Amino acid sequence: MQQGTLMRKVKSKSWKKQRFFKLQDDCMTIWYQSKRTGKTESAFSISDVETVREGHQSEVLQSLAEEFPPERCFTIVFYGRRGNLDLIAGSAEEAQCWVQGLRQLIEPRSFPLTFALVSLTWIRDWFQKADKNKDGRMNFKEVQQLLKMMNVDMNEDHALRLFQDADKSESGTLEGEEFVLFYKALTQREEVLSLFQEFSEDGKKLTLLELVDFLRQEQLEDEGTEEMAMELIDKYEPSETARARHVLSADGFLMYLCSPEGSIFNPQHRVLWQDMNQPLCHYFISSSHNTYLIEDQLRGQSSIEGYIRALKRGCRCLEVDCWDGPNGEPMVYHGHTFTSKIPFREVVSTLGKYAFKVRHPSPGAGSCGIRGKTSLMKELGTPQSASLSPTPQELKHKILLKGKKIGRLEDMLDGPGDEVPDVSDDDNGAEAEEERRRAKVVLDDAPSTQHSSALQKDKETLAQALSDCVIYCKNVSFRGFQEARSHSRPSEISSLSEAKARKLIRDAGNEFVRHNAWQLTRIYPSGMRTDSSNYNPQEMWNVGCQIVALNFQTAGMEMDLCDGLFSQNGRCGYVLKPPFMRDEETLFNPSDPSSREGPGPINLTIQVISGQQLPKVANSKDIIDPLVRVEIYGVPADQAHQETKYIENNGFNPRWDETLQFQLHVPELALVRFVVEDYDKTSRNDFVGQFTLAFANIKPGYRHIHLLSKDGTSIPPSSLFVHIRITE
Repeated sequence: MQQGTLMRKVKSKSWKKQRFFKLQDDCMTIWYQSKRTGKTESAFSISDVETVREGHQSEVLQSLAEEFPPERCFTIVFYGRRGNLDLIAGSAEEAQCWVQGLRQLIEPRSFPLTFALVSLTWIRDWFQKADKNKDGRMNFKEVQQLLKMMNVDMNEDHALRLFQDADKSESGTLEGEEFVLFYKALTQREEVLSLFQEFSEDGKKLTLLELVDFLRQEQLEDEGTEEMAMELIDKYEPSETARARHVLSADGFLMYLCSPEGSIFNPQHRVLWQDMNQPLCHYFISSSHNTYLIEDQLRGQSSIEGYIRALKRGCRCLEVDCWDGPNGEPMVYHGHTFTSKIPFREVVSTLGKYAFKVRHPSPGAGSCGIRGKTSLMKELGTPQSASLSPTPQELKHKILLKGKKIGRLEDMLDGPGDEVPDVSDDDNGAEAEEERRRAKVVLDDAPSTQHSSALQKDKETLAQALSDCVIYCKNVSFRGFQEARSHSRPSEISSLSEAKARKLIRDAGNEFVRHNAWQLTRIYPSGMRTDSSNYNPQEMWNVGCQIVALNFQTAGMEMDLCDGLFSQNGRCGYVLKPPFMRDEETLFNPSDPSSREGPGPINLTIQVISGQQLPKVANSKDIIDPLVRVEIYGVPADQAHQETKYIENNGFNPRWDETLQFQLHVPELALVRFVVEDYDKTSRNDFVGQFTLAFANIKPGYRHIHLLSKDGTSIPPSSLFVHIRITE
């Protein structure tokens, strides 16, 4: 593979260009060049690659199935929203060489990466970048260029002093271990060393008892601290001698603080830790809007990649808008718009492959809009018996279909019913109407006086087989909370636009919370969001709405909140609502925090200490002036944000040492978002990185926050170092 390979890079059925691909000597970077011009087109890092798919596992390669056999085709999938790379090798052997080689290179990685592995990769990467003449050595001029690339504005005399100290051979250049020494001197963490020495009697090591004291006093670990201290030493102490003596060196202490155990995110909440035996309506459920779209709502591309990406992010509620296609084959696209179309069979096949690859095979809900005479596969199934309030545990490995239904679930359990389906639900009424208005398509809708004939027509077009597939999520129109309590069932669901939901939150917050304690509610974006922008999901979660559908293809604060909430509980896509939101007689109203039953407000104190190796702003060579803003999202009384001062010209190791304080009245609903920006006094600050998590998942003490990009992917080794205190 290192010799390079000539392959076809494919973007469409008609766009196939030959490119020369080569893995660089660092085994971390792949370059590809034009065969015709020999000019390097682009490069990507192995660390950017999430997975490699063999065969015709993309729409583009599927369209070329008759021309190229699957053995020669493969797809490189990148993290985040970066487009996939479809390739066709000259032979099956060449394809296997690349597929297996890439998998071996990416397989050892795990998230979060260990500090030692990140450092090793980081050092090697920077050495390759700085060694301009590729002689395996680096002179002082190259070091100065390196510092600027690394976001460091350092005094030349100080830089020269570090260079000379590391140049043990006195050759005037750095190579191998000398560069490692230079890097270690450059990355010396004075704030961590000071903390280490505060608990170390001799300033050189932490004994087992000293480490236990640190864990109890600062990290507030109160159970099994001696066993935990032993495990940390065995896991993170690099010296075999120190491990044998049960002591932790300064290097081992730093490695612990940068590890998952030293993260702000409680590692016990990364796994499935919540009760999964509550009714579905007692959970927040990760949900997407028009899942098939990967661009805008009017002319954007429809793609199975939308489903794959959403499912891999833990999404459990997907949308499949199905319409009659040519030759009677159903197609999926955004009706009454100019979006592209994908065959329904490809969507179903994709769901079969990816629906249950999350750590906990929790049920998936399909919001499936079927227009016309299209039928659905019988294999989705109908149970012999069922309760009206199933749990995620009971529904593992199952797909629930949300849609119209003839009759009620109770009728179906007793025998087939003949009730006329409710076709006036918001999902297929109001939302479809917004679609028509967006596209400015005038349709001959039947007037309200012909309501009975419209019902009869829909009864004729809704197949019994399709109706039987809708079990726990029958669409019903929302006509008010009292009407719902009198006539609706827990197995039914209403869909509301974001505007209608906001009005209900304003006018009847407590009734909305009570309603969501026994029945599912889905919220969808306004039809005016043709650019696929998102609304703030927090205000919907504040009243217990379970299925808050967002445009997953659009990065920003809204998706950060979504990822932050659902990053817990094994990323299964289900998060249990707090007890006061599961009680049908609750008095809780988000506009009145005192209505929450339980202890008083919580004080959250965050000392922002330092940052490490922050990335530059995209497409900029300038050294950043970083600041940190902490944002609280929750009930209106808890919404707040504070920020540090900016540090001029230092994105490598900025020190803030500033304390921010917040009071949380309803901490059970609060999300905390840490944002790093590049300060600009003349224009809007530029985004650098962020990390969002639920307040319930925060570990107090000295913690590292491993930053994520705008797309929600990790950017190691970029991090913040903070001290967290939580008091009543």
